[in-house]
Amino acid sequence: MEARRRSTKPVSVMENDIHNSKALDPLPLPLYMANALFFTLFFSVVYFLLTRWREKIRTSTPLHVLSFSEISALVAFVASCVYLLGFFGVDFVQSVILRPSADLWTSEDDDEDVIIKDDTRKVPCGQALDCSLPPPSSVVVKPKVVESIPVSALPLDDEEDEEIVKSVVAGTTPSYSLESKLGDCKRAANIRREALQRITGKSLDGLPLEGFDYQSILGQCCEMPVGYVQIPVGIAGPLLLDGKGYSVPMATTEGCLVASTNRGCKAMALSGGATSVLLKDGMTRAPVVRFGSAKRAADLKFFLENPANFEEISLAFNKSSRFGRLQSIKCAIAGKNLYLRFTCSTGDAMGMNMVSKGVQNVLDLLQNSFPDMDVIGISGNFCSDKKPAAVNWIEGRGKSVVCECIIKGDVVRKVLKTSVEALVELNMLKNLTGSAMAGALGGFNAHASNIVSAVYLATGQDPAQNVESSHCITMMEAVNDGKDLHVSVTMPSIEVGTVGGGTQLASQSACLNLLGVKGANKETPGANSRLLATIVAGSVLAGELSLMSALAAGQLVKSHMKYNRSSKDVSNISAAGSS
Repeated sequence: MEARRRSTKPVSVMENDIHNSKALDPLPLPLYMANALFFTLFFSVVYFLLTRWREKIRTSTPLHVLSFSEISALVAFVASCVYLLGFFGVDFVQSVILRPSADLWTSEDDDEDVIIKDDTRKVPCGQALDCSLPPPSSVVVKPKVVESIPVSALPLDDEEDEEIVKSVVAGTTPSYSLESKLGDCKRAANIRREALQRITGKSLDGLPLEGFDYQSILGQCCEMPVGYVQIPVGIAGPLLLDGKGYSVPMATTEGCLVASTNRGCKAMALSGGATSVLLKDGMTRAPVVRFGSAKRAADLKFFLENPANFEEISLAFNKSSRFGRLQSIKCAIAGKNLYLRFTCSTGDAMGMNMVSKGVQNVLDLLQNSFPDMDVIGISGNFCSDKKPAAVNWIEGRGKSVVCECIIKGDVVRKVLKTSVEALVELNMLKNLTGSAMAGALGGFNAHASNIVSAVYLATGQDPAQNVESSHCITMMEAVNDGKDLHVSVTMPSIEVGTVGGGTQLASQSACLNLLGVKGANKETPGANSRLLATIVAGSVLAGELSLMSALAAGQLVKSHMKYNRSSKDVSNISAAGSS
């Protein structure tokens, strides 16, 4: 296979050319002399023109009447601007304003005949890669031979792939550039996987590669893939919620979780089902800004919290999206630092990017009235995202939902194998008092995060947002003269979406479709994501009910030993081994 070469100069020759480079052919001067000449020319003509302009103003001479010297100065000014912009400005403008194209990966800096030992170039992330590009006819590689790296048995398509693997191992082809260079995402993952095995000497045989659409994650879900992880998906239900039944998909590796949630769904269905109420729907973002004094920070706080200014701020915020609508702004001061917590509706999207763009628009607007405002960060942790925080517990974030159900006394006894009195007492001492003793923040429940995580993984939500989405207080009370059980969960910050992110992957999309909330709701924007939030809360209610019943009846260890542990007598095995 013949390699394509763009440059055959060795490194030493190329460095020599740089040191001896001329500014341009018509002006054969060393680079530093050309720079000094045009710098001097630029400032000289600017000073001359400003002086002449001031004299004309004093003498009431028309500015458009130019002498020969002034015309010459203007020509010199334009020439020096062109030179300085071309030499210093073009790369800067392109790096700041223009988005790097895929051609960057195949620039002259990637000369494959030269092995670069310390490549510190900044390159775009996976989002800039375009997997739809046609694959090149040949790949330019000149790999270094690495004798000590073992070769695994992973089959490659042809000799060309083998050469690419060697170049990745040698470091001449960056692993992150494979999708762009090859134009084939699956092939790139295969090559990257094989190179990783050779570099580490470890096998990835247990990590599947086939059966996944790698192009679907390019630039949005995961960078540099080498396979995918299998998580089984079980179905709990039907969950009878607000008069409708839902089969809830749960992706988990914990035994008993799906079975336990399913038992809770059964008990709720036999008692007439659960009802839910959506209390709030608003995603938050809270930048932090700094002023020279606390008084100036307070001035901005009063400005933002003044209802008379809300319309102007809303117009700036809302122009970033068709669905993002500003709801409120709450401010908190720490010295001369101000934290601005913006809350907005986001349609069927989870909405982090949407609210961030709106916040940036408002910050740009405020900079005009508060030029001394220093924006420290678009997020100041007063949001608060992916961290346990009292502000989310109190104010809410995403969807705030309460879900309740009255479980009949005979269902408690026959299905849940316990009593109303035992459940009420256990809930008070465990979920309320016990959590308070532990200093829990939003954790006044038995295992809400178990169900939230499982549903999130199955439906393509951000699993890290399980932290605040699992904030939940579980309440149990005897009703109807102590015969029946009223159980409820209140969850103030369920962060879900049905468009964007992992929701569009095939498996996750299928789970959303099973629930009837796939994609955006065309009739009522945001209805699908709100319904998904209530389903999450209903599933948590079922999981709480079942686990608390198992604890009250003393069934927890027994059930886990049956479904989540080996049934072998370990003591006998150990005794046999020791003898």
